[in-house]
Amino acid sequence: MITLSAFRWVPPVAQGLVRDVRVRWALEEAGIPYQERLIGREDQATAAYRALQPFGQVPAIEAGELKLFESGAIVLHIAERSDALMPSEANGRARTSAWVFAALNSVEPHIQNLAEIDLFHAREDWALARRPMAVEAVQKRLTSLETWLGDRDYLEERFTAADLMMTTVLRILRHTAIVSERPALQAYQERCEARAAFQKAMADHLRPFKATAA
Repeated sequence: MITLSAFRWVPPVAQGLVRDVRVRWALEEAGIPYQERLIGREDQATAAYRALQPFGQVPAIEAGELKLFESGAIVLHIAERSDALMPSEANGRARTSAWVFAALNSVEPHIQNLAEIDLFHAREDWALARRPMAVEAVQKRLTSLETWLGDRDYLEERFTAADLMMTTVLRILRHTAIVSERPALQAYQERCEARAAFQKAMADHLRPFKATAA
């Protein structure tokens, strides 16, 4: 049985965005059962948890002798064992992996930079000066992504781990209208989020926060 680490509570601004969602979604798509290990700030710096996740973050998984951290690595690990998330032929597998890395390396850093400016530094002078450049960088990446998608439903011929990862990256922009102002990209995100596996993963991700609030 896979054990997935996730936070017991995060502020509302982060709820729905913490990266355990990616792993939960992948596990649901693959039909792999798991159990969660909820942690708090008091757990993050302990030697026991740092042995599992060197930076004290989430997610991390334990599966028998395997201990694995970083959402991208975990999702790829799951995808490589699931036809639901990865094509069977070699070239398709390689392209899917490339798009997973593109979501994490070519798109997410720019989106995360903008989100940090907006959500944590919006009133600071340096942030006000820097924001237009941050928005421009995001728009440039999204234009390239939208061009690639064209009239495709997904990044490859069908839904894969690449779409899972890209969708969770696009969700970081939920506090803006940047995606909704691009109808094709909004439709792509909504198509992915309509999947039953995503809905189940999100509900399970949010459940601890609701319990804590109650």
